[in-house]
Amino acid sequence: MTEPVVSYLPVLAVVLPLFSAVIVYASMKLNKNLGRAVSFVSLVATALLSSILGYRALNGRIPSSILGGVEEALMDFPFQVILETDALSALMGVLAASIALLVGLYSLGFIKDKDNEGLYHTLLLITTSGMLGLVYSASLSSIFLFLEIASLSSAGLIAFYVSRGESFEAAYKYMMISAVSAAMILFSLAILHGQYGTLVISELSGLLRFTVMDKIALGILVSAFAMKCGAVPLHMWVSDSYGEAPAPISALLVVVSQASLYALFRISFALTGTASLTAVSWSLIIFGVLSMFVGVTMALPQKDVKRLMAYHAISQTGYMLLGVGVGLAVITRPEVLETVGITSMEGGLFHVVNHAMYKGLLFLCAGAIIYKTGTKNLNEMNGLAHTMPYTTVLFLVGALAIAGLPPFSGFASKIMIYQSTFAFNPLLAAIGMTVSILTLASFVKVFQNAFMGRESSGESGEVPKFMLAAMVVLAVGVILFGLVPNVVVESLIAPAAETLLGEFNVGGLI
Repeated sequence: MTEPVVSYLPVLAVVLPLFSAVIVYASMKLNKNLGRAVSFVSLVATALLSSILGYRALNGRIPSSILGGVEEALMDFPFQVILETDALSALMGVLAASIALLVGLYSLGFIKDKDNEGLYHTLLLITTSGMLGLVYSASLSSIFLFLEIASLSSAGLIAFYVSRGESFEAAYKYMMISAVSAAMILFSLAILHGQYGTLVISELSGLLRFTVMDKIALGILVSAFAMKCGAVPLHMWVSDSYGEAPAPISALLVVVSQASLYALFRISFALTGTASLTAVSWSLIIFGVLSMFVGVTMALPQKDVKRLMAYHAISQTGYMLLGVGVGLAVITRPEVLETVGITSMEGGLFHVVNHAMYKGLLFLCAGAIIYKTGTKNLNEMNGLAHTMPYTTVLFLVGALAIAGLPPFSGFASKIMIYQSTFAFNPLLAAIGMTVSILTLASFVKVFQNAFMGRESSGESGEVPKFMLAAMVVLAVGVILFGLVPNVVVESLIAPAAETLLGEFNVGGLI
């Protein structure tokens, strides 16, 4: 495959699901089976394209391409949509496309024959396009555009259950948070473009003078993306949005949030010089510690199984922020960068991948429980192990992984974060381990309430095969990544961490 062709693969990966969304919506009006088939095939093709991009990106950065016109014609236009793929963006692209594909597979059983099914699949494809566009973006204007696409379509999916007022309330809250963060990002872009005449990240990195206005713009960007990824104290939308969305969409929202987390990491390294290093790195660390502790303590008293998992999603995001934040904090200290910083960053990025798998698995298991029992209240469930043995085992895999127990993937990434953060600050590692213990206690409670005890009188039997298949694939990934973590880190995570390190702005060092 020639380089000019390869450079347009990110564009194709973004446009394909967006174009397919129109076809799916029209097809659903004619024949629902046709619409479902088009949706699923589109997600499969998008995942394949993302995988090809991932493979090629491991051998070097794929040349950038501009969506919507010839580069020379757009050079003076401030909102250029520039897509580029390197090891980090390729990793996130494969992750986003893979989870979207499994959500689509699961939805073939979960959403089948429900009202607005066509709109559901349409919005799912649009959200996938938005996520991929965000992670492949090489300019701040591209990030802003695709973040808005993903946010608007996600809000529609959160409000999918139109008969429930709570769903509309959750979607409204999500939209308000999205609007506030969008305004903050747009204001920052205006500051940066007004001073430097470009919003391309690689160009800005070399031009920034770290003036007061630059620092204000960077602070606003960090805050906005921290809000979009659900970090405490900007997490007020997460429990409602994850809790009220259809279960497979809750799994997808995890990856949408991680796409914002990716943007936060990228900006933190590329646009942070030594003048702002301490402030930005410790902002990530503090966001991380607060998210870990507040998330898990809020999860413990929850009776709604999906709200409980939503708070755990906040908590797990904290580990990612902590790991990458510590890596950024020591980036100018060569004596500890190799032993502490790189390991911490790799642990944080590895946890991004692991969290998408085991949290996606747990949300899909929650959907299976709700599908059979018709309730989200843990006090109204019992004895599901008798009637849903496969779901029971799959839930147990996800629960042990999120608690960080070996040999599951969550243990592998957490131990990397513990080791590196202990060398940086023992208190941070102690907080992380305490949070893991509380996480385990929370899921012991869930397992006891939902799966143990006498057989319930509700509908018996397992969920449809499409739903089981999606959960099994995620469970297999959780187990495999836990059994061979060194292979995963060396082949996928280390190149992504090197990409971040290579983008750090050395302004002020020389």
